[in-house]
Amino acid sequence: MTPQITFNDIHYVSDGQIRRADIVCEDGLITRITDKESVGNLEGINRLLLPGIIDDHIHSREPGLTHKGDLCSETHAAAAGGVTSVMDMPNVVPQTTNIDTWNQRMALGADHAFVNYAFYFGATNTNANLLRLLDPTRVPAVKLFMGSSTGGMLVDHGLALEAVFELSPLPIMAHCEDSAIIARNMKTAKERYGDDPDVAQHPYIRSREACIASSTAAVKLAMTYGSHLHLAHITTAEELALKQMFENENTSATAKLTLEACLPHLLFCEEDYKRLGTRIKCNPAVKTRADREALRSALNNGCIDVVATDHAPHLLSDKEGGCARAASGMPMVQFSLTAMMQLVEENVLPVTRLVELMCHRPADIFAINRRGYVREGMAADLVTLTREQWTLTKNEVVSKCGWSPLEGCTFDWKVAQTICNGHVIYDNGAFAQGNSHAQALRFRL
Repeated sequence: MTPQITFNDIHYVSDGQIRRADIVCEDGLITRITDKESVGNLEGINRLLLPGIIDDHIHSREPGLTHKGDLCSETHAAAAGGVTSVMDMPNVVPQTTNIDTWNQRMALGADHAFVNYAFYFGATNTNANLLRLLDPTRVPAVKLFMGSSTGGMLVDHGLALEAVFELSPLPIMAHCEDSAIIARNMKTAKERYGDDPDVAQHPYIRSREACIASSTAAVKLAMTYGSHLHLAHITTAEELALKQMFENENTSATAKLTLEACLPHLLFCEEDYKRLGTRIKCNPAVKTRADREALRSALNNGCIDVVATDHAPHLLSDKEGGCARAASGMPMVQFSLTAMMQLVEENVLPVTRLVELMCHRPADIFAINRRGYVREGMAADLVTLTREQWTLTKNEVVSKCGWSPLEGCTFDWKVAQTICNGHVIYDNGAFAQGNSHAQALRFRL
C-alpha cells in the first residue's frame, strides 16, 4: 500500500515557475496541486520541492566491475542526492551489446536498483542488425562510442558507423572523441614527458580538436540519415556551435540534435588539475576556463538540453598515476543537485532552468512516461531541499568507491527527502529498507 504524502504550503518548481501550493500524493502519483501564488525568486524560501532528478548518464559498474560500484550502492547514492531515475551505460562486463545481456541487466535492475532505472544498448562494429529488434518502450537509446573506445566498444569502421545511424530507431547517444588524434597526441606527450605524462597534459592529449572532429562527423551523419543524435558530455565552445550548424544545414525532416553537458565540465577547468590531480581526470577531459564559461552560458540560451553527471566510480587506487595509467571518471551522482543549486546561488542559472535541464528535458527527449514534472497525474518522484550551509566530508559519500572530487566544498542547499513512486526512500540521511519502490522506466508509450 502506497502511503499518502501531503506537502502543505510548500514552494515547488515546475514548468518554468516557482509556486507556493498544497500538494497531495496518493498511490504513487501526484493527485492534487492546490496552487496559491507564483513567486519570482528563491529569496526568503528555505524549503523547496522539485521533480526527482533524472540522470541520463551514469555508470553503475554492475555487472563485472562491482568492486568500484554496483547498482545497489550507486542508486542509493543517487537517492541521497535527490535523483529518482538513472539511465545506465553499456560498458560493463559483459558489455550490454546483445539482447541477452540487456535482458540480464534489466533483471539486475529489478533485483538491485533503489531508484528507477533503464539501460542503454551499446553499438559495436557488428551489431547494427540488432537495433531494430530493441523494444522502444524499454530501451532509452543506443549508446555509441564514436572514435574513442571505452571497454573495447569503439565503433570506427566507416560502414559500421553509417549502419548505426541508418538503422537505429532510437536516439543515438554518442561519446565523440577522435581516437587517431588522441593516439598522435599521446605519442607526442610520451616522447616529451615519459611513459605516464602528468595529468595536466590530459586536456592536450584528449584534446579539443579530438572532440570537435568526432562531434562534427556525428552531426553530419545524423543529418544524412535523419537520426536523433544526443551528443554526450559536450566540453568545448566549438561543439556548442554545432547546434547552429545543424539548424542552418539540416534538410532532413526526422534528424534531431540534442546536447548534454556533464557536471565535471561545468564545475572544473584545467586550473583545477593542480589542486585535484587525477580526481578530475575524465573522458572527455576537463578543459579550459573559457570552455567551462561557454558551457555555463549555454545552460541559459537553450543550446544545452540536459545536465547529467557521467557518474563513474573508481577506487582511489585506480586513480593513481598520470594520463596513461590513472583511470578516467569520477563519482558525481550524489551531489549533482546540490552542486547545481550552488550555481543557482552564484547566479549562473535560475532554479527554473535547473529543473528544465535536469528533469523536464531528459523526460521529454527520451519520452519518459509520467516523470520529470510536478503536475497532477505524474509519478510522485520528488525531492525536497532545505536551505542550510554545509561542507561535504568523505563520511557523507554513499558511493562504494568512498570519495568525491567535491570533498571540502561548501553548499547552501541540502537534500532532505527523496520520494520515488510515492514512497519516501531517503529522509535526512536514512534510507528506506529494500528496493521494491524502484521501477523500470518506460519510454514512448
